[in-house]
Amino acid sequence: MAEVATRKLLENDKVIVWELLLEPGESTGVHRHEMSYIIHVIEGSTLRATDGNGENPAEVTLEADDTYFFEVSDGIATSGRLRTTATHDAMNVGSGRYREIMVELK
Repeated sequence: MAEVATRKLLENDKVIVWELLLEPGESTGVHRHEMSYIIHVIEGSTLRATDGNGENPAEVTLEADDTYFFEVSDGIATSGRLRTTATHDAMNVGSGRYREIMVELK
């Protein structure tokens, strides 16, 4: 299973901070979120998320400066109107690069 993002920037006893960078057509690989997390979008694009089996595709466009808190509970990650399985893959299906900073809360 893949890591939750591209590069780990910091880890301590409270948080793990990640950078996620996806060029158009790139995918995160199937990964699982064990902890609730915050994302802050640096460069927006459209992402297609699928569950851990590559099924149930859903597209969402995330804009630069969007910030979301995802609560992970019972295998589901939810932030307001956004909902995905905690085990998923995300592909950049937009025309531009996607970049975010993610903070996992321990």
